[in-house]
Amino acid sequence: MTKISDPVDSTTPSVQGLPITHDRLVTRKAPVRRPKARVAGNLVPDPQRYLNRELSWLAFNARVLDESENLNHPIMERLRFLSICGSNLDEFYMVRVSGLREQVRDGIKTPSQDGLTPTQQLERINKVASVLMDRQQACWQAIHAELREVGFAVVSAEEAGEIDRDTLRDDFLTQLFPVLTPLAIDPAHPFPFIPNLGFTVAFRLRRETDGRLMTALVPVPMHAARFMPLPVLDGVRRFVPVETAIRMFADTLFPGYEVIGSGAFRIIRDSDVELQEEAEDLVRQAEAALRERRKGDVVRLKIEASTPPDLQAFIIEQLRAAPNEVVRVNGILGIAQLSQIIPDDRAELKFKPYVARFPERIRDFGGDCFAAIRAKDILVHHPFESFDVVVQFLRQAASDPNVLAIKQTLYRTSTDSPIVAALIAAAEQGKSVTALVEIKARFDEEANLKWARDLERAGVHVVYGFVHLKTHAKVSLVVRREGNSLRTYAHFGTGNYHPVTARIYTDLSLFTADPAFGRDAGRLFNFVTGYATPAQMEKLSVSPVNLKTVLLGLIDKEINAALAGKPCGVWAKMNSLVDPVVIEKLYEASQAGVPIDLVVRGICCLRPGVPGMSDNIRVKSIVGRFLEHSRIVCFANGAALPSPSARVYFSSADWMPRNLDRRVETLVPIENPTVHQQILDQIMVANLADEAQSWQMQSDGTYRRVQSASGAAPFNVHTWFMENPSLSGRGRAASLTRPQAPRVKPTRKSARAAKA
Repeated sequence: MTKISDPVDSTTPSVQGLPITHDRLVTRKAPVRRPKARVAGNLVPDPQRYLNRELSWLAFNARVLDESENLNHPIMERLRFLSICGSNLDEFYMVRVSGLREQVRDGIKTPSQDGLTPTQQLERINKVASVLMDRQQACWQAIHAELREVGFAVVSAEEAGEIDRDTLRDDFLTQLFPVLTPLAIDPAHPFPFIPNLGFTVAFRLRRETDGRLMTALVPVPMHAARFMPLPVLDGVRRFVPVETAIRMFADTLFPGYEVIGSGAFRIIRDSDVELQEEAEDLVRQAEAALRERRKGDVVRLKIEASTPPDLQAFIIEQLRAAPNEVVRVNGILGIAQLSQIIPDDRAELKFKPYVARFPERIRDFGGDCFAAIRAKDILVHHPFESFDVVVQFLRQAASDPNVLAIKQTLYRTSTDSPIVAALIAAAEQGKSVTALVEIKARFDEEANLKWARDLERAGVHVVYGFVHLKTHAKVSLVVRREGNSLRTYAHFGTGNYHPVTARIYTDLSLFTADPAFGRDAGRLFNFVTGYATPAQMEKLSVSPVNLKTVLLGLIDKEINAALAGKPCGVWAKMNSLVDPVVIEKLYEASQAGVPIDLVVRGICCLRPGVPGMSDNIRVKSIVGRFLEHSRIVCFANGAALPSPSARVYFSSADWMPRNLDRRVETLVPIENPTVHQQILDQIMVANLADEAQSWQMQSDGTYRRVQSASGAAPFNVHTWFMENPSLSGRGRAASLTRPQAPRVKPTRKSARAAKA
């Protein structure tokens, strides 16, 4: 297996004194070819060639959990990682596991690409997830102990003193009691419906007058705070979980009854939304589907292990939960909600605040986005550079009297979206505004329906795209009259038009006035709004039309270069790699001698480093302060990577069947030399060089944290970008000291030497 790093000579470039190398095979004259197994034109499930998608995702969430155990992070950031891990796991069960359960219920036994039936996948998922949940609880206990040392504590009823009880009772009666509804369960009062992620406290009660037993529930409203504050004691901010407070003051909810047993539980329901292609009114069907979501089947029931056995049995029976759907928790319920105790102050307990840079070149043009873009393409690297430039671009378009039309895709955006506000302002000023709102964006459907109505009321042409295809492409197009002609300004992105997530997701935004890109953006909108499949694109590749074909063709060119003994290589960065056709093409390239380096944050179904199949493929995952989200792919194109000759692209699409075959996505070629250098020589090289936040994937699907080869402080890609300006947005600031980007030095080896 290829080493993570190798000794370098004194001529090797470095970053902050850290040498970086890639010891990779470039050519192989006698490739070993392993034939692809196919049945009726489809790839045969093969556990030797593919890893399971669901188990790979769980491995990713385990890496997120590892960050909560990383003592190099501030304590509140570790708590945040723990909360994210819990939220991720909840969503995984709501969507992925619920889908597998439905397949089992329908008797489907078709294996996944790694050869596992739905039943086998569920068995393995529950086993791995059980270990992960145990780790979550252990991690919470460790973090909680450290929180006490810095002045925070979640306390039990036993730890609360009389003064605490008096204060908490007042808060309970004024803030929580009015919204609680105690529900007795008997023939006249059936077991109530508990919504998805519903949190409930169950009681077994005895009436004091005659000893009669009663079972009752107290559902906790979804908007209620998960933790209630207690008075500060000896400098420690203290909280009690809401279920603890409800138990402490059960007498106010059930006067005249004695509590003989209690326990909290939380459920996860099937939350996948399916829309039928033949629906006459997509909006009405979406609204109906959202109403049904909260009523989905129970996928997971988490119940406190301390709950009396008879009460547990009652809850399980009433919710019709199968034994393998029940999790008895020794610890705290609702790991995802632990983030609620992270304070707004106490900056020393969090990552050092970072303020994103605004592209200097736009300031060079007096804040005129159009003038700056006309001068040269601009690439903005979020979150290191501010998303405000995207907002400013659209606000300027809305207020500019020379702007005639704006077209915009909206997949996800924020609650108080400045993007939507700009589109509304443009429409109110009489401009032609078209918004392509994707109402099938999972868990944002309701918000997107609201935005669609607001936009329509303002006079925006709202289009919902295809029923059977999600529009995931991130494109904005502005048409402006300049003199006697029209000029187009386009924005292409890898991330959503969401100013909040743009502060924590790493994404790319390209602004260009290239007429060909403008024409292609127009064709893309026409494709979605009018079903006009573009006959030909000048620059862009679009799924499901030709993106996958173009991608495979570019890999083929590297294969041909390798077979001809020429320099070759593929660098790619994405969130997920699942598509079996693309994976097989990468295997073919590896066997031909093409060196392939992949940065795959989450799911990876490809097996790297397998002799005779993927010897020349390395995969790493970066999990750190920011969520890696940009999708980039680079092809050597006849010169060793990195070089000005390389073909460089960024995309809205991961390499998954849903993105390549069932979504509208874009693959954007990078032609501007400065932007090309920024993406290839800065962003990709820095990602490949990272050691501080990287995990190397093994051929069996496990991951090992990368260790610094030099013994010095490991190179951290996020820190480097926070400290060093990017290239294309610097303007006059380019005269300042230019950062030394980490570089990768390929090493050529003969096939014979490699084999030896």
